[in-house]
Amino acid sequence: EAVAAEWMLEFACSCLCRHFAEQSGAEFWRWRDVAQALISGLSQIPPHQKKTVYLCQLLIRIAQGKSLGLQFENDQRISPLESALSFWTLLEREEIKLEKLHEEIRRLIQIQIVAVHMENRYFKEASEVLERLFTDSESDKPLRVKLATVIKTKDPYVPLLQSFSYSLLISKIKSYIELFMKENETNFLIQEATKHVVSKGLGATALQNRPVEVNENGKSNLETKQRFVLSIILLRDCTFLSGLNGKMQNCCLDFDSSLFWIYINCLLGLNSTQNVGQNEVSLACSRRRQKWTPKEDLELKSGVREFGVGNWAKILAHGNFNNRTSVMLKDRWRTLSKIK
Repeated sequence: EAVAAEWMLEFACSCLCRHFAEQSGAEFWRWRDVAQALISGLSQIPPHQKKTVYLCQLLIRIAQGKSLGLQFENDQRISPLESALSFWTLLEREEIKLEKLHEEIRRLIQIQIVAVHMENRYFKEASEVLERLFTDSESDKPLRVKLATVIKTKDPYVPLLQSFSYSLLISKIKSYIELFMKENETNFLIQEATKHVVSKGLGATALQNRPVEVNENGKSNLETKQRFVLSIILLRDCTFLSGLNGKMQNCCLDFDSSLFWIYINCLLGLNSTQNVGQNEVSLACSRRRQKWTPKEDLELKSGVREFGVGNWAKILAHGNFNNRTSVMLKDRWRTLSKIK
């Protein structure tokens, strides 16, 4: 589960970067929800994923930077951009290169924090945020003095603010994203997604028929199976973990598909991986001919007691059934209810 969450977080971060760069709003917000759900599920951030988490949080806040009514921090004085600055600081600590770009982006965020307040006529708040942003260091003093002068003019369209505009900030963030993506190794899910796109008409079939590694003892390589199954599930246009509580909402996956449950069984090691390549129709037909055993009926009744009527996917996943689908469970329950 932890490994799968790491893959998904890397994948979500890649999608956020791409859609931020392309300014495709709807897709960006969709992957924002995915990323936030995955980050919320972390008990602690793995050291190798700190940059990934920080970048996701940065992009989410930069995208909402002009919405002063939106709060990311408990302190209501902290605007989205000021919150973004804290994550940019964390990102800087994780890197020793790109010093010039780091400094440019830092300055742009600082200037725009003030500029956005001024655009909304919050001049008092602009002065207060200026006090929070800058230390008494000599390097900060020139910009601090300039911004203090700008605030006194109460003019959000002075040359300084126009020269260091929000669009320039977005452009610099895009430059950073491009370097980030080049320097970070493409993860497994991105590789599989790329192959999926390239294959065009093949869809999931090409991945479905991929041979699974087997070691000397004849046991399937579990990690390979997990990667294989997870990539297939993800590539079927599924909005995975779209709810902040980890619930699957608006998901395009067909949970009643027999093929889906073959994948799940493969992931859990319940079926041999050869089953994945079999024809879905023939498997479904063979299932229809199977008679329900008393043991399966008891499993179904127990599942309904535990999870409730209608939660067939959960009941199937936790019960001991012989090659069934959630549709079969639903139909059988209807039959048992009539008998009763």
